[in-house]
Amino acid sequence: MLDTANRNLETVKVGGTPLLDVSFAFPELGYKVRIAAKAEWANPGGSVKDRAAYFIVKDALETGKLAGGKVLLDSSSGNTGIAYAWLGARLGVKVALAVPGSIARQRRAILEAYGVELFFTDPLEGSDGAIREVRLMLKAEPGRYWYADQYSNPMTWRAHYETTAVEIFEQTAGKVTHFVAGLGTSGTFVGAGRRLRELKPGVRLVSMEPDGPMHGLEGLKHMETSIIPKIYDDSVADSRIEIATEEAQEAAKILGRRGGILLGPSGGANLAAALRLGKDLAKQGREAVIATIFADSGERYLGERFWQP
Repeated sequence: MLDTANRNLETVKVGGTPLLDVSFAFPELGYKVRIAAKAEWANPGGSVKDRAAYFIVKDALETGKLAGGKVLLDSSSGNTGIAYAWLGARLGVKVALAVPGSIARQRRAILEAYGVELFFTDPLEGSDGAIREVRLMLKAEPGRYWYADQYSNPMTWRAHYETTAVEIFEQTAGKVTHFVAGLGTSGTFVGAGRRLRELKPGVRLVSMEPDGPMHGLEGLKHMETSIIPKIYDDSVADSRIEIATEEAQEAAKILGRRGGILLGPSGGANLAAALRLGKDLAKQGREAVIATIFADSGERYLGERFWQP
């Protein structure tokens, strides 16, 4: 099975997503400040999480962690789970996931379509509740599962160090001045931030997180009140921005109606943070190219109320 899975890895292509300049939708930025975002819905599974999941699964196969028919086990609020799911289906790897009971109906349907075994946790405990459930499952049946542990696995940040940052640098012709990204596993920000700083030492790295523990930004963590991912490195950020759920949703709505681009809530939060930063820089008369991440498309969230007029 593992030989077949390793061969099938050659058929998987992740990354290389477009960089979209969305500045045209926000004239208040003026002409000196540009905001450009990676359109991560162009990945096979429709989100930025394909990058980390691919690196995690590839490493597990190559190092024998999934030998003996072990089931890949992890927690997920949605997109990482979908990434594991399609990769598992493609590579013949069984996948089991603990997910909050509040997971969107469409995401649940996608996971079930790929044949994932799902375990639902208390919606009020969010992603942390799913993490705790996975740990209990692993303790009960250690011989059955291999715990991918996206929050601790170095492949999570390594994926963005090797791919996302390099793509941003090349697609901006090295002109990127700022990088803004939200904190969930923190892999995107930590990995891409570390590499961008190597590629361009003067780049400014700005992390974003929700403004409180009770928020509606799926996949993002309010670090002060959450289980801190082991891969998180708070020394990477030059500065931090907190974004309210409503501000993120409003940014997503504006881009949809002015720019014809639909974003999920975390993409809206990244855009909101980039806009706040961009407006401050514009007031100072400074030139800037602010890169950020549109984690997935808004099409997966059209059932949410904030899209309504």
